Formats: sequence, C-alpha cells, structure tokens
Amino acid sequence: MKIAIGSDHVGIELKPTIIEYLEELGHQVTDFGPFSAERTDYPVYGKKVAQEVASKNFDLGVLICGTGVGISISANKVHGIRAVVCSEPYSAKLSRQHNNTNILAFGSRVIGSELAKMIVKEWLDAEFEGERHGKRIEMIAEIEEENQ
Repeated sequence: MKIAIGSDHVGIELKPTIIEYLEELGHQVTDFGPFSAERTDYPVYGKKVAQEVASKNFDLGVLICGTGVGISISANKVHGIRAVVCSEPYSAKLSRQHNNTNILAFGSRVIGSELAKMIVKEWLDAEFEGERHGKRIEMIAEIEEENQ
C-alpha cells in the first residue's frame, strides 16, 4: 500500500520509527513533513496528508502530534476523510472494520513506539466489514455532503 505520513514538531521524533516499521511491513511511505523539530502547526500537516488520501494519491494516511487529537480533527475537515485517533489497538482495528477509517492518528506524548507499532499493525490488518457498517458510512457521507 501507499501510505502518506505527517506530524507536527511534537510527533517528529516518533515518525521515523513508524516510517521504518511501515516499510518493514512492505508499504511504500511518503513523508509530508515537517522535516525539523522547529515549532510548527499540526493543521498544516493534517491537511496535507488528508488531501493526498482524499485525492486517492495514497491508500491510507498516518498522522502524529502530541495527542493525535488536533491533527485528526484537522484531517477530518477534508471531504472524504475518516480519521481516527487511537491510543490502543482494539479501537484502531474496529475503526477499520466498522468505520472504514482511512487515516490513523496517535499522540507521541500519549503512547510509546512499541504501542504505536501495535496500533498501526492492527489498523492495517483489519478490513472493512461492509454490510450494516456500509449503510452507516453512507449516512456519514450524506452528512458530509449536506454540510459542504
């Protein structure tokens, strides 16, 4: 899979570990920044990654900030994005199975690198179950369309 990744200055320390792990799993990863620890704003990178995923240039995205919350909110403002912030693997897995999430976010101040890898693995290995969940995704898309 092609995966877009981004962070803010707080998430930049964890990002190389996640890139390396994704590549070990056989995925093609593109880093959308930042590329230094200089203070930056998470909405910039949440938007960049989300636009790449929404435009289908990438299959999925991963975002990292201090908590994962701000950067996921930013990503969710892009039409067609269903970003989830997770601090444990179970929610990550179910977010893919039930909500067909296309961006995973987490916080480098909340979880360590090994837990982050577990979350990423569960999220990537899960598949959307469709059926009753598909109807709900359609309902979410309708809300998105109404409020564009």
